[in-house]
Amino acid sequence: MAADSRYRSQIMRRAPFPSPRRLPIGVLFAWLGLAFLPGQAADRPQFGQAWNRNPASSEIGLPDSFDPKSGKNVRWSVPLGTETHSTPVISQGRVYIGTNNGQPRDERRTGDRGVLLCLDERDGHLLWQLVVPKREQDPYFDWPKSGISSPASVEGDRVYLVDNRGVVLCLDAQGLANGNQGPFQDEASYFTPRGTNGLPVQTPLPLGPLDADILWQFDLTREAGIWSHDAAHSSILIHGDHLYLNTGTGVDNTHKKIRTPEAPSLVVLDKSTGRWLAQDGLGIAPQIFHCTWSSPSLASMGGRDRIFFAGGDGVIYSFEPLPRKFQPGAKPVVLKLISRFDFDPQAPKEDVHRYNSNKSVSPSNIYGFPVIEDGRLFVAGGGDWFWGKNEAWLKCVNPDGEGDLTATHLLWEYPLGRHTMSSPSIQDGLVVVADSMRKVHCVDAATGQPVWTEELDGELWASALLADGKIYIGTRRGDFRIFALNRTKRELSRIQLDSGLSATPVAANGSVYVATQTRLHALTQPVPTAQP
Repeated sequence: MAADSRYRSQIMRRAPFPSPRRLPIGVLFAWLGLAFLPGQAADRPQFGQAWNRNPASSEIGLPDSFDPKSGKNVRWSVPLGTETHSTPVISQGRVYIGTNNGQPRDERRTGDRGVLLCLDERDGHLLWQLVVPKREQDPYFDWPKSGISSPASVEGDRVYLVDNRGVVLCLDAQGLANGNQGPFQDEASYFTPRGTNGLPVQTPLPLGPLDADILWQFDLTREAGIWSHDAAHSSILIHGDHLYLNTGTGVDNTHKKIRTPEAPSLVVLDKSTGRWLAQDGLGIAPQIFHCTWSSPSLASMGGRDRIFFAGGDGVIYSFEPLPRKFQPGAKPVVLKLISRFDFDPQAPKEDVHRYNSNKSVSPSNIYGFPVIEDGRLFVAGGGDWFWGKNEAWLKCVNPDGEGDLTATHLLWEYPLGRHTMSSPSIQDGLVVVADSMRKVHCVDAATGQPVWTEELDGELWASALLADGKIYIGTRRGDFRIFALNRTKRELSRIQLDSGLSATPVAANGSVYVATQTRLHALTQPVPTAQP
């Protein structure tokens, strides 16, 4: 307990949450009035709205400007690491965000590691953290300083994510503050760095109440046979008793070879135990041009649920989910395929890696989510950002069908700049998507006709948040813009942030959360005070 107490006192001294005496008066009122904010709607326990993955929100009363330097409309702001690629999620008074260990919150655990922070929604102070050592051997397994890139998915008191080592973890939302729960008990060893021989390089450190509590784990490399590339980046979809996730399998460090051609691209786990229940079974791996980037979505078509998944081969598949009372067998079963839609049917389909670095001809892939809204599927993709052709599109598809939908179910397509990493955001009859030409595109959702575009300063990796009649979006240079969500282009504010953005802004419970590479800002419109 003495070690735990010292650990807690050290962390609390370092934990950056605001003092009311240092806050501007408007920010102080907003902070103290959090529980009474107008327009409170809901938590945001995973990426996107519901499970259709739409980065839009029904929140109202959100700020149309903010200034981290003066504190205007900033309820709190806390440091993260030095690179942050994970979109924050908010559930039951907690904010979860992945980052790296560039600004350690535990001085006993230093060096390059993946970190998941669990912060108090009220003031941003640290509740607990997951600190995971880097993978050994090839840096392409776990790219240096990329941290934990996967956003968490939260249900009740369980937190699910894929860490930087490509391991699916189920965590207790309370951390170790309520004791070490679950069948997994060796957190101390899991948090200890290892050498290339797999042996610990130091004695495991004592655990404290600010450490994460792992309930179970599933190692995608060891148990599913994947080949990790760059950084794990799956947003887990929870459906009933099951977890659906992309495996992140991809090429090796030459970018021209698939080392594990039998590896699955989509797997299903039991959310209570982590047992591997099912997989796609489609043999996608040999056609993966770079990596399996996109995470699955869920929608109901014709009264039955479907899992939609964009494979690393540039094809969007739909599957029948497992029955809610699925009885597992000795081996994972193959999911029932319902339909497929080839995003780029003219692209090469065989010997795909000979097109590496070909900027004119190459396969297409999809980084963001397939988003289902109003019975239509919206998806952005094209040539790989780093290794593929200079061509990309936003496409709208009728997903309600069976078999091969490629030739019959495309509703419209809209050309984008050279590449895109963005998920489409849909609200009020408009689609907003970003491309690598630094442009934000606003497109008519029904027809695919352009409404307006705007060029920003810096590359765009994040998706746009649509909420309260506004568009929130930022670039890798920290150029953050707020536009009116309207058919007439109108910029509401422009803010230069402390560092660039990879993460998508999120709205929850009356606040907007903006994560830069180095800080997380919680933004809130001040609550009007009653006049005497």
